[in-house]
Amino acid sequence: MRLIAVFLWLLACAAQPAAAASSPNLWSLEQQLGALAAGSSADVGIAALDLETGETVSINGEKLFPMASTMKVAVAAAYLQQVDHGRRSLDDWIGGQSAQYLIERMLINSDNPATDKLIRNLGGPSAVQDWVRWHGLRDLRVDRTIAQLLRARRDLWDTRDSATPVAMVELLKRIDSGKVLKPGSRAYLLATMARCKTGKNRMRALLPPGTRVEHKTGTLNGYSSDVGFITLPDGRRLAVAFFARGGSDRPRTIAQAARAVYYGFASLFRPFATRVSAN
Repeated sequence: MRLIAVFLWLLACAAQPAAAASSPNLWSLEQQLGALAAGSSADVGIAALDLETGETVSINGEKLFPMASTMKVAVAAAYLQQVDHGRRSLDDWIGGQSAQYLIERMLINSDNPATDKLIRNLGGPSAVQDWVRWHGLRDLRVDRTIAQLLRARRDLWDTRDSATPVAMVELLKRIDSGKVLKPGSRAYLLATMARCKTGKNRMRALLPPGTRVEHKTGTLNGYSSDVGFITLPDGRRLAVAFFARGGSDRPRTIAQAARAVYYGFASLFRPFATRVSAN
C-alpha cells in the first residue's frame, strides 16, 4: 500500500507545473498560480519577488521561455549604465535620432528598429550578452537583434534569446537595487517603463485602477509576456515576470496571474495606513 501511495504522489507531482521554491507564507498563492497555469491552454512561467521583504513565488520559474521584446529592458539598462560612466549620453545621435528618443520608443512603443539601433551602438547582441554576464545573471541570454529574431523560423522552444522567469526577476531586482544604475538613470528607466503603451490586456488589465505598473511586454506568434514592477497599496514593490507560449488564452492568463500575485502579496501585510498608525 505504501508503494502505491508513493506512486500516486509522484503522478500528482508530475501533473503539476514545475515550481522553484516559494516562500512558506506564499504557498497558498503558489497553489493558486499552479492551478491557474495547469488550467491554461498555454505553457506558463511565473516569478514574483517582494523587493522589500525578499518573499518569492514562482511556477515554472527555472524553465526557459523566449524573451521577445522583454529583452529591451536589458538593452536600456546596458545603455544607461554607459551613460552613468560617461561613455555615452542620452543626447548622443544614433542613426539620425537621439539615444533618449530611441530608448523611449523602444520601451513605450516597443519599436524594433529603435532597439536594433541601440544594440548596434552598444556593439551588437554579444556586447549586451557580455553586460548580462558581467552582472552575474544566469539563464538569461541575448543572441540576436530583433530583426534577426523576426527573420528566423519561429521556434518558441529555442533557447536563444531566452530567460527563465526567475532570471528575469533577478535582472529587475538588480536594476531596482541601485547596484546597476545610478539614481537618475534608475528613475528615468522606471518612469519610462511606467509609460508603456503595449499590453493593456496583460499585467495591468485586472489590477485595481490607479495601480502603479512599470513594465515591458513581449509578443511573438503564439507567445505573450509581460515583466516589470507592481506597487502594492502599502508602498511595497514587486518585481514580476509572466511568460506564456502556445494556447489561446495567453493575455488573459497573464492578467489573472498578475491579479493573483497582487492580492496574494498584499494580503500578507496590513494596509499602509494601519502600519503607520501603529508606529
